[in-house]
Amino acid sequence: MLWRGLGLTIELLVTACLLVIFGVNQLLSSALVAGLIGDQSWLGSLFNIGGILFTIVLSVWLMVPVASAIITLFLDEVAQAVEEQYYPHLPKQTAAKLQGQILVSINFLGLLILANIGTLILSLILPFLAPFVFWATNGYLMGQEYFQMAAMRRLPRAQAHALFQNHQGSIWIAGTLMAIPLTMPLVGLFIPILGAATFTHQFERLRALPSD
Repeated sequence: MLWRGLGLTIELLVTACLLVIFGVNQLLSSALVAGLIGDQSWLGSLFNIGGILFTIVLSVWLMVPVASAIITLFLDEVAQAVEEQYYPHLPKQTAAKLQGQILVSINFLGLLILANIGTLILSLILPFLAPFVFWATNGYLMGQEYFQMAAMRRLPRAQAHALFQNHQGSIWIAGTLMAIPLTMPLVGLFIPILGAATFTHQFERLRALPSD
């Protein structure tokens, strides 16, 4: 599962680079731009290289929504593997409906994109605060999403949300610890699967605590 998740993440980022190159080539080949710059093939190559470098830099910001999309595909498999290894006493759990997971993930993906656009704008205004805002914002959002998706395998949605609210401080910390390595080149590629396992453990630990 780890290697499949890693491969899918790399494929998505490579696809993003190819889309940038395609968009640049289409723009340069348009009649309006061609009339302004003429036949400057070297300029097209320069724009392509710049687009790839820009996409690689932007991948730091893209990694969080990409990771969120990937987790939907692997959550049940990771959670099942963790439960079989560490919680064999739990009854066998049938996988949640993929359609419902995808809808939840799409809604959350939109929220993540908006949040990361905000942090990207902030990084241009206050660059010294940007990493901390990025980690804190995505840590909270990812912690909430990952935890509740893990919890909803065993609890109704309302109870999963209530459990999150009761322990959102520790979940936020865990989410932030997961968001930090997402900004590290290569290291962030391994985080989605590890995050699913982490929040499966955290859900089982927190629901075992005595209620107030």
